[in-house]
Amino acid sequence: MKRTIRNLTLLVLPFLMMIIVNEISRQKNPDEPYSKHNITAINSAKRNTVKCTWICHNDTGFCKQNHVTYLSSYFQYTDPIYFGAINLLKSTGNYGLANIVFLVIIVPLLLWFFLVKSMNMQDEISTLKRRK
Repeated sequence: MKRTIRNLTLLVLPFLMMIIVNEISRQKNPDEPYSKHNITAINSAKRNTVKCTWICHNDTGFCKQNHVTYLSSYFQYTDPIYFGAINLLKSTGNYGLANIVFLVIIVPLLLWFFLVKSMNMQDEISTLKRRK
């Protein structure tokens, strides 16, 4: 029972924290939000050199030029992975849905599954060590 509560907490807590942070950010954001297909984002779509906005999603080059400072020397390594993932999601024919399915549902569930497996193994190792 204790393990089940721990595992469910590890599954739900990150999503809950993300929702809380997003809703707090939404209230404090003075800019007009970006809206497309009757879906409203938190950030605006205006170009802003001080902070990332929705334009950084639509124009990665603008974001890299204005907001990335420390990792710019690694673009040769990260760009193929980043743009490969973007192109893979676009190749499904429905980028938005693919983004939600893969990056919001499948990847977090896989990470959660492996974390739970790892913690269960660690529990078993600890139990075996105590028996000695």
